[in-house]
Amino acid sequence: MPRPDASVLNRSAGRASELRVCQCPGCAAAGEYPAPKARDRLREYFWFCLDHVREYNRAWDYYAGMSIGEIEAEMRSDTTWQRPSWPLGSWRLDQQLRDKVFAEHGTPFGNFGGDSDQNNGHGGAYGPAGPPSAEDEALRVLNLERSATFPEIKARYRELAKANHPDANGGDKAAEERLKRINQAYTILKAGQSR
Repeated sequence: MPRPDASVLNRSAGRASELRVCQCPGCAAAGEYPAPKARDRLREYFWFCLDHVREYNRAWDYYAGMSIGEIEAEMRSDTTWQRPSWPLGSWRLDQQLRDKVFAEHGTPFGNFGGDSDQNNGHGGAYGPAGPPSAEDEALRVLNLERSATFPEIKARYRELAKANHPDANGGDKAAEERLKRINQAYTILKAGQSR
């Protein structure tokens, strides 16, 4: 929306102030300065002369009559411009969503030479514990136990990355895909360690 021309505003304000008288009882000066009537009516104004608007502003308290809890709620609402806000995603929620997707559609990690009928994300039975978590799948990709420490994870990642790098395998596309899964598994385990 374009801003109104300042000269038009000044002319209309000048005419309005000529018509307005200061709303302070007993004052006959021109009421040129607006002051909000109340906290819940900020767009409705009293019109005062300069001296009385200064006096009004000095005495006016936006939070008058509010409890400490109401003031705090108002201030918190002001930090987001009185718009609703929601917390950003958390790791636990992301993990739950990821596990749900993996359970419904399979995991993004393949099976490196293991039994193809096991839980490799292609519809096999999960067993009593339910679908494996992303961390469990990542450990499986790196061929590590659940008790592996981060230095062990890092060493295994380097070993597998070096062995499956396409340059070390003559540009083999299968090696490139294995390396992608290894990198993804390492990223998941690294993020899990930082928590």
